[in-house]
Amino acid sequence: MAKAKDGECVVIKKYANRRLYNTQSSSYITLDHLAQMVREEVDFKVVDAKTGDDITHQILTQIIVEEESSGEQMLPVNFLRQLITMYGNSMQGLLPQYLEASMDNFREHQQKLRSAFEESLGANPLAKLAQQNMEMFKAAAAAFMPGVAAAVTPEEKPAETQADELSALREQMAAMAKKLEELGK
Repeated sequence: MAKAKDGECVVIKKYANRRLYNTQSSSYITLDHLAQMVREEVDFKVVDAKTGDDITHQILTQIIVEEESSGEQMLPVNFLRQLITMYGNSMQGLLPQYLEASMDNFREHQQKLRSAFEESLGANPLAKLAQQNMEMFKAAAAAFMPGVAAAVTPEEKPAETQADELSALREQMAAMAKKLEELGK
């Protein structure tokens, strides 16, 4: 899909037969293509091919309706009801700016949260999570089995010691399972 050059707005023409034509790529596109362009932050404007009227708002609303009807619904029913009550209300003129500012604020906080999460986890978030899970497992093992040192990893012990500890762990697990079974009766 063609992207707009810096500062350039892609013009999409909508014909009477409901077809959408991307004038930049010289190809017919679908609402799905337009939704993808929005996600990629490509600036575009949809105009009625016959009248030249800007119908971008209508097309974007249509994309939202399609997304809501075909996928996971994002807009709660109560929000939609409240939105409908705002039409014709004296506050109708203020609502678009309020919603836009709220969405900008939400995206800004989302980006800050994402950045903080990535910084705290380093370059490989999955490796960091695995490390944290292993540390929690070691701490839990030390709490339930006082003879096992939580800070010592298997690679640091001789193979015989690992085998002995594994055998001891199996025995302890069997004893715990037996106790749990007795408690469940």
